[in-house]
Amino acid sequence: MGREIGDFLRSRRARIRPEEVGLPGHGRRRVPGLRREEVAQLAGVSVDYYIRLEQGRGPSVSDAVLDAIGRVLRLDDTEQEYLRKVARPGARRPSAGPRAAADGPAAQKVRPGLRLLLDTLDRAPAFVLGHRMDVLAWNDLGDAVVGFSRLAPRDRNIPRQVFLDPRARETYPEWPAVAAETVAHLRLYAGNHPQDPQLATLVGELSLASEDFRRLWADHQVREKSHGDKRLVHPVVGELALPYETLTVAGEPDQMLVVYTPEPGSRTEERLKLLASWAATPAAPQA
Repeated sequence: MGREIGDFLRSRRARIRPEEVGLPGHGRRRVPGLRREEVAQLAGVSVDYYIRLEQGRGPSVSDAVLDAIGRVLRLDDTEQEYLRKVARPGARRPSAGPRAAADGPAAQKVRPGLRLLLDTLDRAPAFVLGHRMDVLAWNDLGDAVVGFSRLAPRDRNIPRQVFLDPRARETYPEWPAVAAETVAHLRLYAGNHPQDPQLATLVGELSLASEDFRRLWADHQVREKSHGDKRLVHPVVGELALPYETLTVAGEPDQMLVVYTPEPGSRTEERLKLLASWAATPAAPQA
């Protein structure tokens, strides 16, 4: 936990220039951004107290102190909530299951009602994400767009797809943005589930295989996957412009329903209709 909060706070300090917070920017600095002493001064806490917090030795730190540090470091709402979780690990939402502390979050299942909901979204590609951004379920059009059913169960994971699939950079024309968003959401998950051994395995695997992942993971960006836009090149119908909305599943806080919502009357909508028709053909070729 000490390394997690220390790395996060140091990365946030490094992005703030002294002159942005009213401090003189001249003089030699060994590292970019604010010094620990400057953060402590601006937040109204002692230097020793802030250093202990950055070392992970401040489990009883108050919301007022964390809010003050967040204001100095210009954290957004997601980053501020992440800071609270890594600063007070005992207050994190517990993972489900009696063996969660030792084995990580329990295996997830998608309830029948949610699967039925997926099937009713016949004009929109949709899928359900779970722990570590594993893909748990999808509708027919979501499968036609992404091809989940053709993947081995272990590979039905968004970070693995983005960083390990050799076709990913061709599939996503804006791959750098997709990669950064994926890592930022995985980092947010890590704040909720620091004891998940499968997360540690995934991060280790991706770190060994991808220099881009190592760089993005070390940057400590955290971001919710709430909504946005994604461009995707499909091997059958070509480029698709896909706005998306992400909804947390009630009663299953670690599951998210992701729905692509193409603009009505757009070329993407027409191409999705073609893709749906193609996917419904029994003899449809595999892309």
